[in-house]
Amino acid sequence: MKGTLAVLSVFALGCLAGWSGLLDLERLWKIGPALTMYVLYLLIFLVGVSMGCNPDLKKILKGVSPKLFLLPLATISGTLLFSALASLLISKWNVFDCLAVGSGMGYYSLSSVLISQYREASLGMQMAAELGTIALLTNIFREMFTLVGTPLLARWFGPFAPIASAGVTAVDVCLPVLIRYTGDRMLPAAIISGIVTDFSVPLLVPFFCSF
Repeated sequence: MKGTLAVLSVFALGCLAGWSGLLDLERLWKIGPALTMYVLYLLIFLVGVSMGCNPDLKKILKGVSPKLFLLPLATISGTLLFSALASLLISKWNVFDCLAVGSGMGYYSLSSVLISQYREASLGMQMAAELGTIALLTNIFREMFTLVGTPLLARWFGPFAPIASAGVTAVDVCLPVLIRYTGDRMLPAAIISGIVTDFSVPLLVPFFCSF
């Protein structure tokens, strides 16, 4: 719980700093817009260093099983199922629109752009942009939910739950948090799940947008 509160506190402070104008990444020298990405690279590097220092690294790599591919398949199937069910509660968007949004799997930047482009012809520019914005926010919320909820997900549902929740971000943004609360042994599962779901996004989003 302490870890969750720390994440929430840091996130809230960041929101306040940006809203107040105290920190404006767009004006923070030339590296401002890419600063968050540099920080992410640093976090991933530190995770790699931690793994490299692990004397059991070879055992971890040998532990990669074809069964681990069932995790991303279950993640994708579960996401699409609940996205389809969500269409029953949202009258404005049909089931394929909801499936397209869910197909982002946490990849908010790519999915929102794809949806805006592919749905413009059938929905019009304004509606397509609105659906793309929904995809952006939905997948950002998925990432934030994983970052904040990983300790509880791991405790209540096991180590695979937060990896499934992370979707694409299991291999990048959420990886440090996942490793911290599920252990180094879950690194292969997180990487495989993240990569497979990553590849599914440019396939599934255009597919559902075509209807």
